Amino acid sequence: MESGQPQASIAKNIFEGLISFLPDWLEIPLLCLFFLLVVLGWVQSLRKKIAQRRLARTAQPVSAPQGDQGRGADFLGPYAPAQQQYPQPSRQEPSGAAFLGAYAPEQRRDGDSG
Repeated sequence: MESGQPQASIAKNIFEGLISFLPDWLEIPLLCLFFLLVVLGWVQSLRKKIAQRRLARTAQPVSAPQGDQGRGADFLGPYAPAQQQYPQPSRQEPSGAAFLGAYAPEQRRDGDSG
């Protein structure tokens, strides 16, 4: 039983328990090996991040599409939605933002003073 100090963690107690069963001449080399593995993992992750940054900086330009291939997000292949034909607006009716209908402001006449 331990004194009144709180336990750091269960993992620490398990680790100390496993180490305590080893002979003294083996404890230090195993601790150094464990430390070396942690440092090598950290170095490997740094090398991977650096390689990804270099790859992103040296990105190659994309070549022009060949034939009827399409390009970028425009080319969806068989997943593209069907093309819709929109009716052409007639010349008699206003369309778009110019057509406000009942919401259009009253037009002033040149003789009115406001």
